[in-house]
Amino acid sequence: MIRFILCVSALFALLHALPAHANDTVFDAPDGKAETLIIGSVTDLEHIEPLIQEFQRTNPTTEVVYRQMTSLDLYGAAAEACEERRFFADAVISSAIPEQVRLVNDGCSEPFRFALPPDLPDWASWRNELVGLTFEPAVIVYDREGLEPDEVPRNRFELVDLLRQTERFRGRIGTYDIESSGVGYIFAFEDAAQASTWGRLLESLGQNRAQLFCCSSDVIDGVRTGRLVLGYNVLGSYALARQQEDPRIGIIFPSDYTLALSRAALVSRHARNKRAANALIALALSDKGQELFSGPSRLFSSMSGPEMLGRIDTGDGPSAEAAAFRPIGLSPALLVGLDQAKRKAFLDQWRKSFRAGGGE
Repeated sequence: MIRFILCVSALFALLHALPAHANDTVFDAPDGKAETLIIGSVTDLEHIEPLIQEFQRTNPTTEVVYRQMTSLDLYGAAAEACEERRFFADAVISSAIPEQVRLVNDGCSEPFRFALPPDLPDWASWRNELVGLTFEPAVIVYDREGLEPDEVPRNRFELVDLLRQTERFRGRIGTYDIESSGVGYIFAFEDAAQASTWGRLLESLGQNRAQLFCCSSDVIDGVRTGRLVLGYNVLGSYALARQQEDPRIGIIFPSDYTLALSRAALVSRHARNKRAANALIALALSDKGQELFSGPSRLFSSMSGPEMLGRIDTGDGPSAEAAAFRPIGLSPALLVGLDQAKRKAFLDQWRKSFRAGGGE
């Protein structure tokens, strides 16, 4: 009876320790478990699994637990654990880069125990505690069966013009729900700062009752099935990977400018396995890691990504080579968008535009 009570208590403690909305996938150690590495991340498993498999090839006695969450849930869980000085994950990898910068700024990370590559761009690291692993553009995706070739918008100006056909596109445009997606929020916030078309584009999305989604994959699925004609500010990495499987998906690198973010990684200050966390991140930045990211996952590397993307011809509008990439740098400047007053004002403008257009 005592043994039963202890087992139940242990199970309850384990379930209580698992963050809400987390989806854990366990990769058993090939040669028997001697240690465990826990990765907290937002990346869809299929895109990062090759990196995990390569890590276990050189670390065969390391069990890997991949803890996948949405960007804001991941940040909330990591920040809460940091504040309470308890363990959440050994490495945290997220495309919600402002939240990653905040974690570093709040003392939730520690310096890397390896040398960063000399060819790493300046914008892809901060304080030797946060490093960008990937190079992922924000693209426009569209249904090739829903638009004629001469209708495909090559930039934001043409997109605004196209969306004037509100009866045709009402309810059939998709984009991020920036209230629930950290990635969506930073893309929208950067658009507002850089695009002269932002006000008109936001109004057009509202008038067309654009559908809002948590994740790029959901928008791409909508385009792939024909439920959506077009998706705005979708992660190009996910779109390019899907396009290889389904040619119905069209991809545009906007010619006025194409934002690009780098999925950023840190080692938790309260990590239990700092050796393995550092080894994983170092692998991601190595030549082998760049090769893996540039393969079927299409995440591309923060170092070789722009060049490799320039070779891609999606068959839709401007090539990636002419995309005028604007990387979003890892720096304290990203914290401006997280200021409570600024965030509230920005979200109020967003809601107002969607309410005015009857959007959802």
